[in-house]
Amino acid sequence: MTQDVPVEAEIGRYYESPDYISHTNTRSGIMNRVYHWVRSYMLKKKAKLVEEACHMKKGRILDIGCGTGYFAHTMQQRDWDVEAIEKSADARAFAWQHFNLNVLDESHMNSFNDRSFNAITMWHVMEHIEDLPALWSLLKRQLQDQGRLIVAVPNCSSADAAVYNSMWAAYDVPRHLWHFTPDTMQQMASQNGFVLCERYPMPFDAFYVSMLSEKYLGNPVYFLKGLWTGAVCGLKSIVRSDRSSSIIYVFRKKK
Repeated sequence: MTQDVPVEAEIGRYYESPDYISHTNTRSGIMNRVYHWVRSYMLKKKAKLVEEACHMKKGRILDIGCGTGYFAHTMQQRDWDVEAIEKSADARAFAWQHFNLNVLDESHMNSFNDRSFNAITMWHVMEHIEDLPALWSLLKRQLQDQGRLIVAVPNCSSADAAVYNSMWAAYDVPRHLWHFTPDTMQQMASQNGFVLCERYPMPFDAFYVSMLSEKYLGNPVYFLKGLWTGAVCGLKSIVRSDRSSSIIYVFRKKK
């Protein structure tokens, strides 16, 4: 866990930086262009993963921490009944203006009925949540008995984390409050009534995180050095998937 994090009333300002591009649409600079190209590719991969995990082509899905709404919009285009939650007012406004997507703020997290959803997704969100026990309880209550919980988080035991140590960009303090390994993620899920079904590496994350880490280190050729390190770490994660920079976990409820 991250120690000495800002209080809830103050942490919001750390999400307003233009460099925090998961909540912006800027394409200025090579880093942002790479990010957006990869996002377009991964949106289709994520949608297919949800449908295969749930064994259905359409259903009801809750996307928690949807950011500017790209994934929620993708699922809506595939005829899913979509609900989306996002803390940032600017991100919610973006989703409405660009996708006509009515994203709810976090005060609506408890407003859904029990067993409402075939799928609940959290793409790089769980590491931001302050009260994890309350979150897991909520997820278990709102997911259908045969539904799937899909969670993507950075892996602090990854090959690229070992290269950069304390300068690993995916620690992203103080925004990231928690830091997971495959073992701790599986243990936490089990303690809260979930069973791991599948685990998938996120191959592109090593490139982006390595580039950003090199940038933080002040490397003038951070893009090239990050590209090289990302490639080396990506190859290592092919041999050992638990060394991937980020990992997608698919859970079901314990019977």
